[in-house]
Amino acid sequence: MREFVDLRGASGSFYRFRLWPEGGAHPPIAGNYIVLREEEAGVLKVLLAGITSDLSQAVVESKKAMAKTPDARLYTRLNVARAVRTAEHEDIVAEHKPAVLSAGER
Repeated sequence: MREFVDLRGASGSFYRFRLWPEGGAHPPIAGNYIVLREEEAGVLKVLLAGITSDLSQAVVESKKAMAKTPDARLYTRLNVARAVRTAEHEDIVAEHKPAVLSAGER
């Protein structure tokens, strides 16, 4: 799986996410997260899109989606401003229509 992915939103904007390293920790900072599976020909399938004020909890929140698809991986994007991360979340969801959404700001 790639270390960075640039995910396109419905608006045409791209958002760069970084792979959460296995066994790694994340600082408790706000941002967006996604769970991806790479399909044939490198096509990225968004299984979950989330937004949180504490990315250190993203691994807990995404466990179900990753358990159902063993080759899925968690990616995060730091995004401190609530209005910006909410707009990006909505843009990504509009384009990719993931099966699972987690929009719980804490």
